Amino acid sequence: MKDYAGTGTLLRLALRIDRVRATAWVLGFSLFTVASVSSNNDLYGDPEEQAKLAETVGTNPAMLALGGRAFDLTSTGGINAYQLVAFMSTILGLMSIMLVVRHTRLEEESGRAELAGSAVLGRKAWLASALLLVTGVNLAIAVLTALGMQSTGLAAGGSWAYALGCAGVGIFFAVVAAITAQLTDHARGATGIASAVLGLAYLLRATGDAASGSDGGLQFLTWLSPIGWAEMMRPYADERWAVALLFVLLIAVMTAAIGALVDRRDMGSGILPAKLGPPEGAPSLRSPLALAWRLQQGSLIGWAAGFAVVGAAFGGVADGMVSIAEDNASIDDLLRDLGGSGGIVDVFLATITSLIAIVVGAYAVQATLRLSSEESAERADPVLTTPVERVRWAGSHLIVAALGSVVMLVTAGFMAGLAHGLNSGDVVGEVPRMIGAALAQVPAVWTLIGLSALLFGLLPRLAVLSWVALIVALVIGQFGDVLKLDQMVKNVSPFTHIPDLPSGDFQVVPLLVLTVLAAALTAGGLAGFKRRDIA
Repeated sequence: MKDYAGTGTLLRLALRIDRVRATAWVLGFSLFTVASVSSNNDLYGDPEEQAKLAETVGTNPAMLALGGRAFDLTSTGGINAYQLVAFMSTILGLMSIMLVVRHTRLEEESGRAELAGSAVLGRKAWLASALLLVTGVNLAIAVLTALGMQSTGLAAGGSWAYALGCAGVGIFFAVVAAITAQLTDHARGATGIASAVLGLAYLLRATGDAASGSDGGLQFLTWLSPIGWAEMMRPYADERWAVALLFVLLIAVMTAAIGALVDRRDMGSGILPAKLGPPEGAPSLRSPLALAWRLQQGSLIGWAAGFAVVGAAFGGVADGMVSIAEDNASIDDLLRDLGGSGGIVDVFLATITSLIAIVVGAYAVQATLRLSSEESAERADPVLTTPVERVRWAGSHLIVAALGSVVMLVTAGFMAGLAHGLNSGDVVGEVPRMIGAALAQVPAVWTLIGLSALLFGLLPRLAVLSWVALIVALVIGQFGDVLKLDQMVKNVSPFTHIPDLPSGDFQVVPLLVLTVLAAALTAGGLAGFKRRDIA
């Protein structure tokens, strides 16, 4: 047990550090789930609407890939499970990855773990405390979510199957992140590998679920994904509790493997050998902008590849929305609430474009907050001791974030237009139209960059609130109408002011206002950073 000495102390430290972040995740996730369930109960409370949904969406590959496996669409509980399990469990997986890497690899990278290890502290204490913290957060979310769903009138068995399935996915990817933290010597690499595994799990789930509406032979792919296991617990549809054993067994095996990996590496290093750079820097790295690009190019390329796949997938299923909306007025109304007016295909594309833009906002926030990680890791100090000015250094990272977000939006728009154009026979017309719809989202994304820059420059300790702003924008932008939020509340999100292209009319004034706002926020952040102390 000496390897775990001090685990309790480190756990209390982790709770102290992440008390706000963990509380926000627990309350935000559970409250959002309950609000969505209440809205769905009202929307599909009529048996006639349930029957229409079962006749259309239940066998449509596009909707099954987007929503998840549908086991019972003749009850509000089954409809909620169909709409929520895949999406919400994926969010929990992403949360767990970020928290585990933060409390393991990032602690080693910063040197704090080595400093603490000089005291009476076991070799595996950091890892054990991180996994205990994230497991506790996932279980707290499960308890509050299950109780909240029961309070809306849903059955207890289905509520607990839903909540524990999502929590199982979260804990599974916490262990995945713990493994990747042993493989690399940088938090960035550990997060990237774990996120790639999460993305693969989502694609396997989507492919298997799409095949479940027919006699296709790819249904088994759902069983290869932990997200699929949460679906296979069948909340509100004759729950299968034995599926939970898959989580328990695989998590136990992976946890044992982590212990072996910890024993095989030195503090601060990873199992995979670090790639040594050249003895001298290339001439192309002599500017702050070139350095910022070098540091962020891997992340940008990875994100862009993901958006290319997502854009092609959604563009390919756009035509299938016509038959669904024609047969179900509720689906038609819901899509129009989210995507504006126009033909149902354009409404669907507008909805997906806005959702992609919010995810691009996640990249933009991450790229901007690279400034915080460079500063806290004291890598900014050697750069700023040279003739490089603070504004040039920080501005270079902001330029990469701003231009990178444009690249991702264009990539997603191009692939969506290409896939939809190939299906409709109008590639020449659809590609420019979808690229234009994607570019219209740029001012909203840049506003998030400006807010992140402002927090970094004026209140660096609160820079993490940029993620809170992104989550608020996601909830308001995608679910504001469904949750019947007041217009003043919806106006808080910059994405609310973006025209619903390609279905709506183009409006230049909101885009100009958001662009000016983003520039003002960025200028304020740079001015604040110029005057405050480093670190």
